[in-house]
Amino acid sequence: MLRHRTLRTCLAAVLIALAGGSAQAELQVEIPKTVDLPPPNPYRIYLSDISIGHIVDGRLHVIDGDALRYLGVVSTAYAGQAVVSPDRKEIYVATTYYSRLASGERTDTVDIHDAQTLAKTGEIVIPPIHAQALNYKGIARTSADGRWLYVLNATPAISVTVVDLKAKKVASQIDIPGCWIVLPAASAANRFSTICGDGTMLTVTHDDKGEPTDQQKSAAFFNPDVDPVFIHGEQDGDTYRFVSYGGDLYTAHVGGAVASFEPKWSLLTDKERKAGWRPGGYQLLAQHNASGRVFVGMHDGAKVGSHKFPAKEIWTFDLKTGKRIARSPGSNAIALAVSQGDKPRLFAYDGMKGALAAYDAAAAPKLIRRMEGVGESPSLMELQ
Repeated sequence: MLRHRTLRTCLAAVLIALAGGSAQAELQVEIPKTVDLPPPNPYRIYLSDISIGHIVDGRLHVIDGDALRYLGVVSTAYAGQAVVSPDRKEIYVATTYYSRLASGERTDTVDIHDAQTLAKTGEIVIPPIHAQALNYKGIARTSADGRWLYVLNATPAISVTVVDLKAKKVASQIDIPGCWIVLPAASAANRFSTICGDGTMLTVTHDDKGEPTDQQKSAAFFNPDVDPVFIHGEQDGDTYRFVSYGGDLYTAHVGGAVASFEPKWSLLTDKERKAGWRPGGYQLLAQHNASGRVFVGMHDGAKVGSHKFPAKEIWTFDLKTGKRIARSPGSNAIALAVSQGDKPRLFAYDGMKGALAAYDAAAAPKLIRRMEGVGESPSLMELQ
């Protein structure tokens, strides 16, 4: 009994001594602070992640693609669509909030973030009808001069909310029935086009108040019943390029009041077509404008429904000749993006392993490094 009391006394003394020692070694209070990101380079990546497992809490991952280092994150809430301003100084997120997280009163906003601190600097309330869709380029786009933000709506009727970013208010709502995606013109800041379900393209011109003044449909440029095009397009000025499920490349010009088109051409030889090589993915096409090269995610053994399959290979084509000039490992890519400038780098999001692959794209794309464990369910990349 005495032994037990002695042991308890010793333990109490030790605890008191430790408590006193820890008080003397108390850590300094850390003050949270906001720091700027490193200066942007052409390889900064904005990776949109709808986070399908917790869709009310989506993310925009900001990554230094040069060092493949994580820089920060922007909340995109419920099915948010993020786009960077033309001057790369702001990030706009068209999104939805519910008063009880996943239910209750719905409020749609365009959240405005500083692109260097990632801090939220403002918001614009918009009609609660923005398209709650997987991230695709063209569901939210700015005009070439940065004055307007076009936000795609689906109720399920399709329309576009025109947001005046200068006045910080909604300017108008323009109906585009049967069409999808927004393709702004580069030479006309008050004009955008959209792809319609009948294979045509609708071009909308609006005035300085955002009200439509002209809407004109083109002739059909693809047959949606035979070989539909992927909705993702790559822009070079007033020119957009698309690929079809069957492996053809289409070129559209949207600078005028009516869209015009060049003849399509095939990405495939007869032998490759017979082997079942086809394009696949979400953001499956990337374009380096200065060199006139496009990069396409391709898979073999294609079948009905395989148009979203990740890339087994990435094929590089010369737009001037229409010829393939390289075949590279596909990195299971479901999204591709390439930096502009004289030292291009191609980035591929590995949809199977959740990783980013970086390629030196100055010549034939060469895999140089990977970053593992990036995002949950991304489908879209935008570069600085």
